[in-house]
Amino acid sequence: MHHINVEIKARCADQNRVEAVLLAHGARFIGEDHQIDTYFCVANGRLKLRQGTIENNWIFYHRTDQVGPKTSAVTLLPATLDTPFKTLLTEALGIRTIVDKRRRIFFIDNVKFHLDVVQGLGTFVEIEAIQSNTVRTQEALQAQCADYMRLLDIPSGALLKYSYSDMLLELIL
Repeated sequence: MHHINVEIKARCADQNRVEAVLLAHGARFIGEDHQIDTYFCVANGRLKLRQGTIENNWIFYHRTDQVGPKTSAVTLLPATLDTPFKTLLTEALGIRTIVDKRRRIFFIDNVKFHLDVVQGLGTFVEIEAIQSNTVRTQEALQAQCADYMRLLDIPSGALLKYSYSDMLLELIL
């Protein structure tokens, strides 16, 4: 499945406050997922295998590194926990890094919210306005993301430019 989304990632010191605001505005709680994201070495874009208790997908995406809302072109394919392709790609491409996180997942319509605790990095909130049958344009997704940033009172100084994988790699270097 191929789609676009507009997303932000921000540091979040008070995830309980964010969760309370989401629930007060009708968010649907999906559950808490323990996710291991294995990033592979690729020439362009990012390829990862997400293995979790709720979500299991191959995810390939292109996204610019910038502070604030960013557009991603995403291709998602379902994965199984025992996928043999992980071994194949590990041998063929190599592993760039692994991100281990606990993620609480919420939805309001086509917008997905993550409250993440990332091993070695800390606590974060993510907003992903995902292209759907009713919300199709990048401008509409940008507007949704901006609206929820205001609702959740996410200060611009908390916004992050890089992915968790990049942040972990920076710690290693």
